[in-house]
Amino acid sequence: MHVQSWYNIAIMAKDKKTKPQEVSISNRKAWHEYHIEDQYEAGIVLVGTEVKSLRLGKASITEAFCKIENDEVWLHGMHIAPYEQGNRFNVDPLRPRKLLMRKVEINKINRQLQEKGYTLIPLKLYFSHGYAKINVGLGRGKKLYDKRESIAARDVERDRRREEASRAD
Repeated sequence: MHVQSWYNIAIMAKDKKTKPQEVSISNRKAWHEYHIEDQYEAGIVLVGTEVKSLRLGKASITEAFCKIENDEVWLHGMHIAPYEQGNRFNVDPLRPRKLLMRKVEINKINRQLQEKGYTLIPLKLYFSHGYAKINVGLGRGKKLYDKRESIAARDVERDRRREEASRAD
């Protein structure tokens, strides 16, 4: 006996063209200012309107930094623009936000931060399986001559690519 389906499979199938774009906010300045040695992924404690604003890509982590306070990692200086339809539910755009990390990782980071010159810097903010995640890096500050070397190496690489592209034509 064949049971006739009353629903339309074509309508129920998700349209792949209307998939929401991936939100990724990166801190390109951090790679220029620091030698990044270790990277860690952490969750962020957010309020509902902050999540909506993040999904629209309205955030900045260029001036942000992380601190360990009472065996917890806190993100300071990250700006999330207030959500337009959030009215009274919006919170302070620059408030400190707690990062969710394992205790073992926090202890390892804390030991390295005790050494001179190490800093914990946010590198990239993105969504993974519906949750906001941030990639933080443990790095040392670059000296001025290191920055100049990085710029020179980037220029040489750019010139090499241009030359290869002109040969291909």
